[in-house]
Amino acid sequence: SSTAGVSQVLNRYTFASTLSHLRRTNTPIGRDGKLAKPRQLHNTHWGLVCPAETPEGQACGLVKNLSLMCYVSTGTPSEPLIEFMINRGMEVVEEYEPMRYPRATKIFVNGVWVGVHQDPKHLVSQVMDTRRKSYLQFEVSLIREIRDQEFKIFSDAGRVMRPCFTVQQENDPETGLEKGQLVLTKDLVNRLAREQMEPPEDPSQKLGWAGLINAGAIEYLDAEEEETSMICMTPEDLDLYRLQKAGIVPDEDPGDDPNKRLKTKTNPTTHMYTHCEIHPSMILGVCASIIPFPDHNQVSLPFLERCVMYLAGEAMLMPLGCSLLVIPTNLPW
Repeated sequence: SSTAGVSQVLNRYTFASTLSHLRRTNTPIGRDGKLAKPRQLHNTHWGLVCPAETPEGQACGLVKNLSLMCYVSTGTPSEPLIEFMINRGMEVVEEYEPMRYPRATKIFVNGVWVGVHQDPKHLVSQVMDTRRKSYLQFEVSLIREIRDQEFKIFSDAGRVMRPCFTVQQENDPETGLEKGQLVLTKDLVNRLAREQMEPPEDPSQKLGWAGLINAGAIEYLDAEEEETSMICMTPEDLDLYRLQKAGIVPDEDPGDDPNKRLKTKTNPTTHMYTHCEIHPSMILGVCASIIPFPDHNQVSLPFLERCVMYLAGEAMLMPLGCSLLVIPTNLPW
């Protein structure tokens, strides 16, 4: 192949620049073009692509970096999932008669029409519950298009995904979780804190990130599934929404704190939130997240700080290509 840039020398200037280079993406189009659209961030890039970490010059916007918690799916087999749905009333497409079931919901797996179902709400809830209990791989995406009468499932490789906290959709008497609460409870948080202080002797007893996924507290969403999800920005906003739904009007903040977060008013007409952001700073990449108070800077400064960060030398790292300023001097003016 004559494609250039497939094999690159890993950047070893600093630890941050190495991590940033490992999460770099490239748009394979000409650098000389004056097209603006390929260089801009799309709305679906929220939480997946860093909005600040991109080079200057001709490659601006064409070379991007993945966000901190962005994950690229590796792919899982779809046959067990198809068998699961057949056992729960899905009629395969070869036996489907459109005249008999004109309003049946079509089911697509990785873009292939595999069957139809008469009760899509029940089927979607069963498949989602199966994924939340980790019987399905966490990287399987489930999208129900109600208007188009379609249920799409994706388990292929190469989809960019990001984690979000899950919100309880129904009251659960077994766990004591109420509708609208985060599935991530204080017990799980305290257990994680204890594991940080005293790791368990048996590694299989460790909760960790994988344990939060298995407990259903965290789900990975891709851009397609985000279109059918309601995601609130912070757990505080979720609590405020629950109070409004219960008819309780919280006291308004007098606004004396100059450091408080600016936030929009909660929409009381929202039916139900399904997920919650882990933290708003997770939209940033490796280098942009190190910048102190990036949300208080003018928009051009994170670009400049990120460029200088690549060249900032570290005392403990001495690779072949490192440049250190040994004797800094004052400017003559």
